[in-house]
Amino acid sequence: MEKRRIVVIFGGCSSEHEVSRLSAKCIIDNLPKDKYEVLTLGIDKAGRWLLTDSSSDDIASGAWEQNPNNRSASLSPDRSIGGLLVLNGDGRCEIVRIDAAFPALHGKNGEDGTIQGLFQLSGIPFVGCRTLASAVCMDKAVAHTLLTGARIKQANYLWFFACNYKTGADKIKLKVEARLGYPVFVKPANAGSSVGVSKVNCEAELDDAVAKAANEDDKVVIEECIVGQEVECAVLGNEKPEASIVGEIAPSADFYDYDDKYKNGTSQLYIPAHLSPEVSETLRHTAERAYRMLGCTGLARVDFFVRNGDEILLNEINTLPGFTSISMYPKLWEACGVSIPELLDRLIGLAFENQ
Repeated sequence: MEKRRIVVIFGGCSSEHEVSRLSAKCIIDNLPKDKYEVLTLGIDKAGRWLLTDSSSDDIASGAWEQNPNNRSASLSPDRSIGGLLVLNGDGRCEIVRIDAAFPALHGKNGEDGTIQGLFQLSGIPFVGCRTLASAVCMDKAVAHTLLTGARIKQANYLWFFACNYKTGADKIKLKVEARLGYPVFVKPANAGSSVGVSKVNCEAELDDAVAKAANEDDKVVIEECIVGQEVECAVLGNEKPEASIVGEIAPSADFYDYDDKYKNGTSQLYIPAHLSPEVSETLRHTAERAYRMLGCTGLARVDFFVRNGDEILLNEINTLPGFTSISMYPKLWEACGVSIPELLDRLIGLAFENQ
């Protein structure tokens, strides 16, 4: 059987650039080599696209950027090209055809619909959600609003444009006090991996937290603080998605922040979660329902809070969850008997099915 050529795309102009490199290493190392020829395309923080033959270790460390064999490359939106336009050292342009793309990208310009739109223009199958679902799930303000319309229970929240806080802070503070109370979580609407997120215990801390969130996005979301279990469910599929076993996080920090997720590795993960079978089953069904309602395909990790052991509150949907050695998404499927190589193979199959 002829191998299919897969390009793994990593890096990007995102606050999650480093995490993307770690996910890329895991994907590159685990793609079944008997079925796929793997190309690697890195996007540096300046936004340059480079086809690289660097090792997965060099990709993870960032040393790939110094590889003298790197060649400028871009994904052509012209469907007749069917792949990459690569600039050789002699100034000539070479076409490198690919069968599918696997974006190992997180955060802005990676899971917000921007690169997904390029994939759809190119006509090349790609792993993950399409443009609209990616954009909707990335924007917490939009996702919250749609989930509210679908009567899927969430934490109480409000959102506003960051520019409006400069002139209307007092009014917003009154709404926070009246609708949410303290403590609250302040988040950028569009960012992942808890980047720009602050826990705010009183009104005096709100200004700094909003400024921090506004550095990441022009919309700010404020949510009530839920005291309960943090649990996650991995979803896989297109029209008929499957939900994994439920996992639970016991953060080592005040909340499950960026360092806890990717640097410290000190959080405790419990698979399965400490939930009754009935609550777990309801949660899995809710994950599948939200996934379909927001138009997800391929994969997503659906995050919840469970209060008092039985009240399920959807937190957010991540359309390109971390794929590192300590990431919950692959761990949950491993607990269901699906190895990482098998999971990656299924994701690529779903990409072709969704074309």
